Amino acid sequence: MTPKRRIGEARTQNEHSAEAAIRSVPGWQGREDDIVYRMMVGGLNNHNWHISVAGDPRSYFLKIPGAGTEIFINRATSYEAAVFAHGVGIAPEVIFHDPASGTEVHEFLEGHTTCTTADFMRPEVRDQVIRLFRTLHSGPVLSEVKTIFDLIDEHLQQAAELGSSMPEDLPWLLYHYEKIRAAFSASGMDLVTCYNDPMPGNFLFSPSGELKLIDYEFASANERSYDIGVFACEMFLEEDETDALIETYFGQVTPQMQARVALCRILADLKWGSWAVVNRRLSDWDFDFQKYGLWKYMRGRALISDPRFDRWLRLA
Repeated sequence: MTPKRRIGEARTQNEHSAEAAIRSVPGWQGREDDIVYRMMVGGLNNHNWHISVAGDPRSYFLKIPGAGTEIFINRATSYEAAVFAHGVGIAPEVIFHDPASGTEVHEFLEGHTTCTTADFMRPEVRDQVIRLFRTLHSGPVLSEVKTIFDLIDEHLQQAAELGSSMPEDLPWLLYHYEKIRAAFSASGMDLVTCYNDPMPGNFLFSPSGELKLIDYEFASANERSYDIGVFACEMFLEEDETDALIETYFGQVTPQMQARVALCRILADLKWGSWAVVNRRLSDWDFDFQKYGLWKYMRGRALISDPRFDRWLRLA
């Protein structure tokens, strides 16, 4: 457990930043003596804090954007998505958003437990995830259209500008990437509000076992099947398990959706592989971004080499 501090007790630069952010929240101004804060562990993009306010039955989650994250994250879009998600009951309330700095305060979900990859080995939990996505997808499309192809293109440009270390067979990967782009362009993109970042720590179990979805930083208007594909990718799901996700979402499994989801699994690995090698040049976090990125490329390469790849292109 990290130490608790009161306003004025900051000892590190991060704690000074937290106190400055706390003082900027309108509802907390003049109440500095009532506030206790502590740093929360985890998170690769931001510095996160737990906030308690004397006399307030709720506690709060304070997010201070990490340096350089603006090249990946549109904070206005993140805020738009989080507000909608709370409105449909799948996310905590957004208490405060500073459009200038990107600082946010959310309701802290007391009594909730963070999911791990092992939780998603249970079919009933995976079904809950897909229903969360379907609820998110059902709302108005976000203002920012940023498809999975836009995301990958952006990371590739960033990697070139930063001199990131890329795999030797990048031209081969990009050749097949363009084939996937052409397949989706031919059939048309089905744009909805997508979550795009189904890491286990972004799902929380309530005391009654219901799931909530937090952290909408990577949300955008994107291809509907991508949320299914990236989730199946991140959770290492087998094909029958992935088909079950498709059936839960659509009510049936079709060859076209199987193909689109399979191709989205490849796109997910190319996206997060590229994101990671860019982060390797930007971040001082104690995390091996380069190794993570090269592993992602390796898994994407394996799916591209699947003998059904050309069939997926035709069906998508």
